[in-house]
Amino acid sequence: MGRREAEVAMPDALLWAVAILLAVTAGWAWNSWRHRVATRRRGTRPARGTTARTGGRRSAPPRPRGADRPATKPRSGDTDRKAGTPAPGEIWWADVPYADGSGSKVRPCLVLRADSRGADVLKITSQDKSDRDDHVRIPTRDWDPGAEHDSYLSLTEPIRIDSADFADRAGRCDADLWQKVRSLRHLPTR
Repeated sequence: MGRREAEVAMPDALLWAVAILLAVTAGWAWNSWRHRVATRRRGTRPARGTTARTGGRRSAPPRPRGADRPATKPRSGDTDRKAGTPAPGEIWWADVPYADGSGSKVRPCLVLRADSRGADVLKITSQDKSDRDDHVRIPTRDWDPGAEHDSYLSLTEPIRIDSADFADRAGRCDADLWQKVRSLRHLPTR
């Protein structure tokens, strides 16, 4: 490449760099302006589906209550615990913290062990985890009639959830699956 070609090539590269920088800046400014306008329209409330606790991360849409969701009652024989409190083998909707601690999400979870202060639970996800050894398929339609497919139960470390973070009882875990979960030595089920 001759000296003349190098002089022409340099300004082209500089022009492209400036164009890219302007495009990124314009995108950032547009996004910032859009969020300011949306916040002004709604007042100081966070956007629907986000909470101060999630740090602005979107949470799952709220689950229907009332007529759209089957009512659940405590099992007979649960006289040793308060009505409306989690028991081992039950599936509950609870505010479960993210693994990285950046917030939480209301999601279904399987109760392993419970006391008056809270419960140890395993997370349930609707994401397909069939290719992973640390997840197992869990029948969903018994406790979530609107589900289009089964979910997956995470068999990794249990999470401790405070009693106040439990929202609604969804139902009972499949009896065969519950027996398999109870047989896993690394999980506290008693």
